[in-house]
Amino acid sequence: MNDPVIDMRDVAFRWPGRAGFSLRVAHLRVAAGESVLLLGESGSGKSTLLSLLCGTLSADQGMLSIAGTPVSNLSGSARDRFRAEKIGVIFQQFNLLPFGTVLDNILLPLRFAPLRRKRAGDAIVAAQDLCTALGLPKGIGSIKASALSVGQQQRVAVARALIGQPPLIIADEPTSALDANSQLAFLNVLFSQAKTHNTALLMVSHDPRLGAHFDRVINMADIAEVEREMV
Repeated sequence: MNDPVIDMRDVAFRWPGRAGFSLRVAHLRVAAGESVLLLGESGSGKSTLLSLLCGTLSADQGMLSIAGTPVSNLSGSARDRFRAEKIGVIFQQFNLLPFGTVLDNILLPLRFAPLRRKRAGDAIVAAQDLCTALGLPKGIGSIKASALSVGQQQRVAVARALIGQPPLIIADEPTSALDANSQLAFLNVLFSQAKTHNTALLMVSHDPRLGAHFDRVINMADIAEVEREMV
């Protein structure tokens, strides 16, 4: 197996407050070039786990390494910089800037990540190449995101996550509002691009029917424990 892009061991995090929520993850490993579907119902800790992986939360204990860097040892500002450089995120609602052009949206991550921008080379050419690879029409780069179809928005969101070749792509239920045919088309595009760049892909969902399309399926209940304090 390729070297791990995600390596999480004995990680624990507790949300403060009256109704305390704690999450413990024994072990999670995702290799370069591997596609993994993480399944879990609402309340299973998926969102907290994603926040830990992206560095918007810091674990209380344990070891979390992303692309060989122990992010649990980084300060908050250092985690923000690291996330911009190393992680591409595809959100459930895509989170495109509606009045920005397609190129504006794809190039946005590079503004905050000089090393990622360097990896992209000629960023505009790289963005245009991604649009072509993702089946977007020629000349779409100048069109406002608000004018795109849902399918086009999906592909722009994928291009934005892939620009500059981050080693890890995290997708947060990006197919939840799609029919079966649209889901499969979206996944095929995503897998193809991730394999091309040997990118690790972790997608979170509550839909087990998607599992057949991934290299591996992990259930939150098998790797994590959730505790809630009674009030």
